[in-house]
Amino acid sequence: MKSLLKFIMCGSVDDGKSTLIGHMLYDAKLLFADQEEALELDSKVGSRGGEIDYSLLLDGLMAEREQGITIDVAYRYFTTDHRSFIVADTPGHEEYTRNMAVGASFADLAVILVDATKGVITQTKRHARICSLMGIKHLVLAVNKMDLIDFDQNRFDEIKKDFMQMTHGFNIDSVEVIPVSATEGDNITKKSENTLWYQGLPLLPYLENIDVRKENEQHGFVMPVQRVSRPNHTFRGFQGQIEAGSINVGDEVITLPSNERAKVKTLLVTDQESDKALNGQPVTIQLDREVDVSRGNVLTSSENVQVADMFTATILWMDDTKLVPGRNYLVKVGTKTLPGTVMSIKHKIDINTGDKVPAEHIYKNELVECDISLSENMVFDTFENNEALGGLILIDRVSNMTSACGVIEHSLRRSTNVKWQQTDITKDLRAQQKGQKPLTLWFTGLSGSGKSTLANEVEKRLVSMGHHTMLLDGDNVRHGLNKNLGFKENDRVENIRRIAEVSKLMNDAGLITLASFISPYESDRQNAREIIGEDYIEIYVSTPLEECEKRDVKGLYQKARTGEIPNFTGISSPYETPANPEVEIDTSQHSLEEATEYVINQILKYLD
Repeated sequence: MKSLLKFIMCGSVDDGKSTLIGHMLYDAKLLFADQEEALELDSKVGSRGGEIDYSLLLDGLMAEREQGITIDVAYRYFTTDHRSFIVADTPGHEEYTRNMAVGASFADLAVILVDATKGVITQTKRHARICSLMGIKHLVLAVNKMDLIDFDQNRFDEIKKDFMQMTHGFNIDSVEVIPVSATEGDNITKKSENTLWYQGLPLLPYLENIDVRKENEQHGFVMPVQRVSRPNHTFRGFQGQIEAGSINVGDEVITLPSNERAKVKTLLVTDQESDKALNGQPVTIQLDREVDVSRGNVLTSSENVQVADMFTATILWMDDTKLVPGRNYLVKVGTKTLPGTVMSIKHKIDINTGDKVPAEHIYKNELVECDISLSENMVFDTFENNEALGGLILIDRVSNMTSACGVIEHSLRRSTNVKWQQTDITKDLRAQQKGQKPLTLWFTGLSGSGKSTLANEVEKRLVSMGHHTMLLDGDNVRHGLNKNLGFKENDRVENIRRIAEVSKLMNDAGLITLASFISPYESDRQNAREIIGEDYIEIYVSTPLEECEKRDVKGLYQKARTGEIPNFTGISSPYETPANPEVEIDTSQHSLEEATEYVINQILKYLD
């Protein structure tokens, strides 16, 4: 059986990636007759004056053909006498770096193109670092358009030296540099007469012969559980793909994070019973006793796998919105997805030098090392040990878009050293003592909307009804708890996170907490809801901006309009309207007494 090589073709815009792959397929006679005819016909109206435009084999979108660039990732399967291949032709434009990262995540090898007339540029360095980050151990630098520099060996040697210096220190196994011409076919499938000074193999023969097998350094069996199969009451099997090691009937496995032990009763590889299953195979495992296992858990015999709720990761930021500490995302590792928070940005990584640079914010296509905290324990490993349990993505909780991808470097010591101390007096006992259901009434709205005044009146009414309360006001907490925070975006994020944590503690004490904060970002309010849980009730005070400016009790809007106050919500900083608040009230349409009565009536059902 032929071996399979999965590789990615990447480089900057117009470096010739699609042309190179197309020429390789054409020269190696790996096209069907109708594909050749279609290519020749399309080329007559293409961008090469009637000559064959090999890029048309890969650039499938109309927008790609019109612009002459690759936008999406194009996958192609082909096979030669020596090997089978899957190649991902990825976009070169910086705007589509996220697409390139997706292609890199599946590959064993990367072919990085550079234009011989330009040499190693920033995008080349970015792609090389992303490939290394994604665990690719073999790099090929294809120095394209050698025909435009008359196959100058000195220029080729300069580019090779620059690339080798740049990748020195990368965690890779091999680097090969090949001079090619994608349009003319030099050194693609056979040696070129124009580069007699080059002693290596042409590109395709090199790809046919390179050994990319990874040494299985894991010393134990690892399988993330994708599904629990219960076709009937007599069978309960755990399904997934083996990511390390092998497993035999009778072997003992550990279930994580529950940390139970059981022996393998039966093994199904696809739908066939087997005594043994190997790395990479999809299996169904039935154990000899009942254990607490669900999707996202891991069956293993390895000692490397960790269980913790905090770790350090290196990520490629792919979101248009900048990354600031304190933001909450969904974190997916293996088959498990949990809410998590980027606690701190340790540093960003300079694309050109690899140096670690201090940073408060991270922008699109930047690499960053950061600390991430999860809502509960997760099973993971370092990426170096196990790619399946060491790779992660961050998902925006509002848009559901992938914001980042990256790798886990190590767990944080405090994640296992700091334990939650259980107390004999519980939240329920405290609530029973006070005769009420704890809640957090989260008032959000623009400055001047009347939320603090309304929260104050609602608290008075609740106290008169016999409830035990605590009011947290935005200005008041900045005199103490949050005295060290400013009004930049990262400070606002941390401000809301701290208040949410305090509100949760107040609820644990059995109190009804009223929190009055502008809290302008939907993601931060969502984070607060996640921290506080089912006790969180959002009250949106939707007074229009025009009315808030008329009131301007503190004179803040006037100062913001003249530029005296930067980052002022509603003027120079956005306010994101709540999507689904439990209660909404416009104080410009009601008297204070009417507004208070309305809110009380709306929250009564939550107090029962």
